[in-house]
Amino acid sequence: MNNTGTLKSSSSELDLDRPNIEDYLPSGSTIQQEPHGKLFLHDLLDISPTLSEAAGAIVDDSFTRCFKSNPPEPWNWNVYLFPLWCFGVVIRYLILFPIRVIGLTIGWIIFLSSFIPVHFLLKGHDKLRRSIERSLVEMMCSFFVASWTGVVKYHGPRPSRRPKQVFVANHTSMIDFIILEQMTAFAVIMQKHPGWVGLLQSTILESLGCIWFNRTEAKDREIVAKKLREHVQGADNNPLLIFPEGTCVNNHYTVMFKKGAFELGCTVCPVAIKYNKIFVDAFWNSRKQSFTMHLLQLMTSWAVVCDVWYLEPQILKPGETPIEFAERVRDIISVRAGLKKVPWDGYLKYARPSPKHRERKQQNFAELVLRGLEEK
Repeated sequence: MNNTGTLKSSSSELDLDRPNIEDYLPSGSTIQQEPHGKLFLHDLLDISPTLSEAAGAIVDDSFTRCFKSNPPEPWNWNVYLFPLWCFGVVIRYLILFPIRVIGLTIGWIIFLSSFIPVHFLLKGHDKLRRSIERSLVEMMCSFFVASWTGVVKYHGPRPSRRPKQVFVANHTSMIDFIILEQMTAFAVIMQKHPGWVGLLQSTILESLGCIWFNRTEAKDREIVAKKLREHVQGADNNPLLIFPEGTCVNNHYTVMFKKGAFELGCTVCPVAIKYNKIFVDAFWNSRKQSFTMHLLQLMTSWAVVCDVWYLEPQILKPGETPIEFAERVRDIISVRAGLKKVPWDGYLKYARPSPKHRERKQQNFAELVLRGLEEK
């Protein structure tokens, strides 16, 4: 008897927790009770396109796949290969990693001992100071690439400093900037980061004319747009590099390009970056991993293999809108790097559906269920 009472109590508690469909209906609407009819699962599926839409989104979620890291297939699955894999781990972590750390430390010592005096002692000689600082930043980026045993192949002519031109590239990780920077000292537009990366942004990279923004601040858009227009007009400014996707994508897809880089009235130079995942996945998932851990992952791998293509410059065609121009450039980069285009805004990665949107969906679903009940 006690068990029965407990079950009844639990059942009533569960009933209280269940959502009441009438809460999502318009005022004045009620559900007509059917004494002999029952509502089955197939009835819900028939009367509700919402459920079909949700099921389709689960089966084919191309948005989530853009930001999903795909680990390599394990190969150390038998008694013959496992000892070889263990030997490789010892080599990578106990030999290569310490050597790379020492090399990177030496690079920082050389860089800081040169950059700081140049930055402060050559204040009155701006042209000479900028030239030396550019060379030092390129050298430091080369030390970073060497710390991953980077095997990078550059295709096409090296970028040059010219007014009214901007370089745009697909974005996989913050190391995209380092790989491009070791060839040419770009002024990059980048999200403001915390920690030691933010310190580098506000000190060393600031001297290159880099522009920082915070995607949560609406006012930053106007400020950045103004700085962009001013930067591209200067003949002595470093080439401007923009990642128009606005977020890191896993190098299998390209998401929508923001139109800001394509409405400046200047030449757009596409850059395609493709990583070979034979040794390590270079995609940085900032939601699951800090950039420090991402660098450690690269430094404990065998090598980072990458191809970079500097593609033919593009200009806005007559009658073409900035959005169409952005899509055309995205086509060029996607084809060259072998990436799949998807019609998603990368900023959705940082957003959640608004309460109004959820309530509207709930109300539509409730109305469909009510209509189906009335027709029965």
